[in-house]
Amino acid sequence: MATADIFQYANQFVMVGWLLLIIAPKWQWTKRIVFSGGIAMVLAVVYLVLFINDIENFDVNSFSTLEGVMNLFTVPEAVLMGWVHYLAFDLFIGMWEVTNAQRHEISHWLVIPCLLLTFMLGPIGLLTYIIVRLIVKKGELVSNF
Repeated sequence: MATADIFQYANQFVMVGWLLLIIAPKWQWTKRIVFSGGIAMVLAVVYLVLFINDIENFDVNSFSTLEGVMNLFTVPEAVLMGWVHYLAFDLFIGMWEVTNAQRHEISHWLVIPCLLLTFMLGPIGLLTYIIVRLIVKKGELVSNF
């Protein structure tokens, strides 16, 4: 399958998870599909298959310099792997934000902007959620994180 096709399928697939996290976080199917780790695991398998299929293009030393990483990301398969990596990890962080907010009784309405930022800007969404949690929970950061 072409890298462009895998890119499109991965994007569409992960959108199911994000929509369920945003719209129906307590729905039983969200628990089965998203909170089970199912979507993230499928993306991890895609990542593994991409890596195995293109392992000869990866030099461990490529990750030790900015130039090496830039060169690595001139290869479409490497860019696709990087993208699938982001999709899986960002969704996992979104899952954590929702479950953590539920555990600490933080309104889902406050979590939705954090999820949107996590989806689009990863670490900024996580930072936003942590700030929201600090404000709502009046400084509780470490305990029961």
